[in-house]
Amino acid sequence: MGAAHAKDSLWSLDLFRCESITLRSCWVLAIIDVFSRRFVGFAVELGAVDGPVVCRMFNRARAKQPLPSYLSTDHDPLFRFHRWLANLRVLGVEEVKSVPYTPVSHPFVERMIRTIREELLDQVLFWNQLDLERKLSAFQIYYNRYRSHSAIGGIPPENKRGPRHPRTLSLNEFRWRSHCNGLFELPTTA
Repeated sequence: MGAAHAKDSLWSLDLFRCESITLRSCWVLAIIDVFSRRFVGFAVELGAVDGPVVCRMFNRARAKQPLPSYLSTDHDPLFRFHRWLANLRVLGVEEVKSVPYTPVSHPFVERMIRTIREELLDQVLFWNQLDLERKLSAFQIYYNRYRSHSAIGGIPPENKRGPRHPRTLSLNEFRWRSHCNGLFELPTTA
């Protein structure tokens, strides 16, 4: 299987819960492209989540993007609902289940969720669903375009095919660029 065929052919997704400053629970569905480590998308839902809601969340999270051939999920009962399975069948996506009770068999999305929690949600508060969506959207741009990833040679996922050895800049040739409303500051060329 060539690299061009492997790109975007396997996505991994999972759900996690977080609380707003007003102590309202929000569920977040996060999707990552396993090949490029790109944060594909997310969807946020306030309150209870069931099979139809998970389908809507998946369709919102992947909106306007080509579908993968395979989708990796864990053994959460939400991913066993008839509606979820029918949605994947209609979309022509084959589901690949992780090993039961083994979080390390689903490492890429679990690591991304940990990164979202540590780098964003542990640092900033959010008021409601819309506020969380805005902050996650800014984080997605930062994660895909600017954040270096040691697993892919220290480059951002959107630059995966870019240069592996960027030139070293002198201290006079850069400035600091703010991301996620000042949460992250990264050097960039002046």
